[in-house]
Amino acid sequence: MDLVRSIPLFVLAAVAEIGGAWLVWQGVREHRGWLWIGAGVIALGLYGFVATLQPDAHFGRILAAYGGVFVAGSLGWAMALDGFRPDRYDVAGALVCLLGVAIIMYAPRSS
Repeated sequence: MDLVRSIPLFVLAAVAEIGGAWLVWQGVREHRGWLWIGAGVIALGLYGFVATLQPDAHFGRILAAYGGVFVAGSLGWAMALDGFRPDRYDVAGALVCLLGVAIIMYAPRSS
C-alpha cells in the first residue's frame, strides 16, 4: 500500500530537511563551525533525494504536501531539541497543515 511507504518517507524527509537546516543554523548562528554547516548541507541534499522516492509521481503534489509535514515537523523538532513549547495556535496550525497533507496525498482520485 502506498500509504505504508509514503508516511515513513515523509518522516525521513522531514528529519533530513529540518535536521539539515538546524545543523546549518547551529553552525552559523551558534558559531559551531564548518563541520556542522557541512553536515547540514549533506542532510539537505539527502532530503532532496528522499522526496524522489515517494510513490506518487507528481513533483508539485509531493512538495506541496511535504510543506505541511515540514510545518508540523519543525514544531516537533523545536520541542525536542530547543525546548520550544508550542501554544494552542501552533498546535492547531500544525493539525490543519497535516489535514492538508492527508487531503493532497491520500484523497481518492479517479485516474
